[in-house]
Amino acid sequence: MDLKELREQLDSVDEELQRLYLRRMDLCGQVAEYKSGVKGRIYDRDRETEKKRNFMSAGTDELTQNGLAELAGLLMSTSRKLQYTIFGEKGLLSPHSFTETGDIRQGAPRIVFQGDRGAYSHEALTAFFGENAECFGVRNFRNVMDALQEGTADYGILPIENTTAGIVSQTYDLLSFYDLYIVSEVVIPIRHCLMALPGTGLTDIRTVYSHPQSLMQSAAFLDSHPEWNRREMLNNAFAARKVKEDGDRTKAAIAGKGAAREYGLEILMEGVNQEEKNETRFVIISGKREYMAGAGKISLCLEVPHTPGSLYRILSYFMYNSLNLTNIESRPIPDRNWEYRFFIDFEGKLTEPAVRNALTGLRDEVRSMKVLGCY
Repeated sequence: MDLKELREQLDSVDEELQRLYLRRMDLCGQVAEYKSGVKGRIYDRDRETEKKRNFMSAGTDELTQNGLAELAGLLMSTSRKLQYTIFGEKGLLSPHSFTETGDIRQGAPRIVFQGDRGAYSHEALTAFFGENAECFGVRNFRNVMDALQEGTADYGILPIENTTAGIVSQTYDLLSFYDLYIVSEVVIPIRHCLMALPGTGLTDIRTVYSHPQSLMQSAAFLDSHPEWNRREMLNNAFAARKVKEDGDRTKAAIAGKGAAREYGLEILMEGVNQEEKNETRFVIISGKREYMAGAGKISLCLEVPHTPGSLYRILSYFMYNSLNLTNIESRPIPDRNWEYRFFIDFEGKLTEPAVRNALTGLRDEVRSMKVLGCY
């Protein structure tokens, strides 16, 4: 038998598979109609496990058995997604718990940020809320979350991702721990400047202070001055303030222009970071489950079963519902070595049927899920 004949037979088998698939989905639709009438549960884990075991039993070797298991999983997964769609059309899916709000910048909210005035977080805050925003700085990221939890601030702002350094892992970890939610975001350019007391020359400098990430991003420039010591600070604005308060011309800071203005320092060099197109994305965090009108992105935090193919199955909900993923990150789960929680961003609105279908299906399959926000 030649290749042409073999392919013709494969085409014939594929046509039969198509017919059987459509027949199967029609039956699944009827199952959904029945379940919707009695308000039955869509996901039957025990039945699906048994179906997969029966499929695998027809395999004569490990490769075939695994292939049959994947096929069974795919068939049952598409069946569930169809049933979620039908339930959604009948208004039987659980509603989301978020409330639409107006522009959060109205009404003079009080905002908390990490660092001091002149920090990049403060710059992002003013870019979003305006120059006259009522705000205060705290020492670290956890203090930002605590202020929101305690009610001493209405909104907080934290960096979550930088185009050169990647994710800010502490922000992700805190979002999974605190009962707080993302309500908006703002992106600002990052342009590090070397600054010191007015009248300071490069030859006067012996020590440079900055945040560890800023020192790393400016490493090439700093390497050209091996005589300078590098000292890490919790925040760039803290570094600028220290140079101002110490009044020592041997000390300099790497920070943004705002810090130089805030503390009366002279900028000796601009753009000392290696990457010119350096930007940081900040998230605005709220203690309320709220979203502004027009919000079109959703963030989730998921823990999936620690079994083969679990992430693959989870991601299929986005594909089936035509939802575009914009980001996926993983973070270790404390006290469960080599297990991870996943953070997923995707385009969509909480009121859209496709989003509600996907979220309902995900809740049935994951260990835990938190909607971090719609913004």
